[in-house]
Amino acid sequence: MQANSPENPSNLSHLDSQGQAQMVDVSEKNVTVRQATAIAKVKMQLATFATIQAGNAPKGDVLGTARIAGIMAAKQTANLIPLCHPLPIQKVTVEIIPQPELPGYEIQATVKIKAETGVEMEALTAVSVAALTLYDMAKALEKSIQIESIQLVSKTGGKSGDYRQ
Repeated sequence: MQANSPENPSNLSHLDSQGQAQMVDVSEKNVTVRQATAIAKVKMQLATFATIQAGNAPKGDVLGTARIAGIMAAKQTANLIPLCHPLPIQKVTVEIIPQPELPGYEIQATVKIKAETGVEMEALTAVSVAALTLYDMAKALEKSIQIESIQLVSKTGGKSGDYRQ
């Protein structure tokens, strides 16, 4: 039996000794500055991209609305992901970068905190909801918009150290 395997649940941080899901106790962890960045890509037809870039989408400000939705989503992660801790987030940035070669957009979210646990899920939630909002705001133009490549690209702080994709 390997450590951190389903056959040995006592080594999995989100399972108790009976194998039941639990919220991890972070009360003994050190408070450190932690930051995570995630990205998502939203791919669409060139005509849709051009309409959004020109600011002519039927529902209004597609990119501004998606950016605000991403920020709001990061702050609500604990309400969406069952075992996430509610966190006092200090900074969230969401950038929506035009990518004419896709055509479409890369969404990048960075979340920063000073706490006992990391903010990877908050960054991933931010890009996911920003991408979904972009789709919602542009679906009148195109139903075949694709959301892809949602991933963590970096994290700093905490016991496990830094990660960079």
